[in-house]
Amino acid sequence: MSTFAEYSKYDGLGLADLVRRKEVSPAELVASAYTAIECLNPQLNAVICLLEDQAQKTLEAGPSNGPFHGVPFLLKDLMTSLADVPTNGACRLSEGYTRPYDSDLVTRFKASGVVIIGKTNTPELGMNASTEPVLNGPTHNPWDIELTPGGSSGGSAAAVAAGIVPMAHANDGGGSTRIPATCCHLVGLKPTRGRNPAGPDLGEIWNGFVSEHIVSRSVRDTAAMLDCTAGPWPGDPYFAPPPERKFLDEIGRDPGRLRIAVTDITASGDPVHEDCKAAVADTVKHLTDLGHEVEEAAPAYDHNAFAEAFVVIMAAHCASFMEDIAASTGRTPSHATLERVNLWVLEQGRRYSALDMARAMNALNTTSRQVGQFF
Repeated sequence: MSTFAEYSKYDGLGLADLVRRKEVSPAELVASAYTAIECLNPQLNAVICLLEDQAQKTLEAGPSNGPFHGVPFLLKDLMTSLADVPTNGACRLSEGYTRPYDSDLVTRFKASGVVIIGKTNTPELGMNASTEPVLNGPTHNPWDIELTPGGSSGGSAAAVAAGIVPMAHANDGGGSTRIPATCCHLVGLKPTRGRNPAGPDLGEIWNGFVSEHIVSRSVRDTAAMLDCTAGPWPGDPYFAPPPERKFLDEIGRDPGRLRIAVTDITASGDPVHEDCKAAVADTVKHLTDLGHEVEEAAPAYDHNAFAEAFVVIMAAHCASFMEDIAASTGRTPSHATLERVNLWVLEQGRRYSALDMARAMNALNTTSRQVGQFF
């Protein structure tokens, strides 16, 4: 199987266009991706599982009608399930945990035309902003292997930034798509609640805090994949209102004169690095030069109440998951099966009451109303 020498120069839509014009075959693209893994992954440790048999079956199935037909793709090894393939979550407690069906999101990824070739590293159960789980070892940033690619979608981000694939699955509850995108100089969109499906196992993840999507090297890939995955699934508790037009159609469209709020002050009051302030100022200049109305403003809400509510909701859901996984695998949550951060999360989740959860959800609602009113 031959490879495609210019593979890493294209984004996903670019590769798919070459396939449509028969300038390259899906098999050649997949071979190129596996060659890139062989060459780069020993230094990066971004890809922790190859799915060559599954990829071959996809290739043998023939052309799809999706916009990304033939494009190699990686799944983050967390939350979503690929039928009969373990979703370990980089965790010794859940190692080998397998479901016999695809998640709704994976079904839509497949319908987009991508070829799933492997799975990417993540911190244990996604519970860190750097990717260095005990189970799989650390992932390194391709721009500088002494640095972190961020987390929790660090494996996906490192693989995309290195040119192994043009885009990869990511999910985000407290920054897990946005942090790695920042660290690896990628596009990292966290879609609004209810935009992408979380089923069939869940109606929503962490009461809507977690959103599924991708990291990519181009805005148009991020938009085009959202066109493929967005929308309700039967049984979803709610869904985001559909857009006026395709997300991809927004690329290059004149948005008119926008009113844009900007701030370089964190909600928590924590200091902001001068480089970050400079980047904000530079962005403000560009937006102003484009004719937009930019003013310094931010929504007012009780940051401490929101942060406390977030911890309660996150810990309750994670503790429930860990308890269920322990029952399924027959393993005991301990230092032998969980890292310290997740032992702490489990302890907190067990301690909170139903009353704590109800109050946290009320606090979340209050914050949502305040932020929504601002906009």
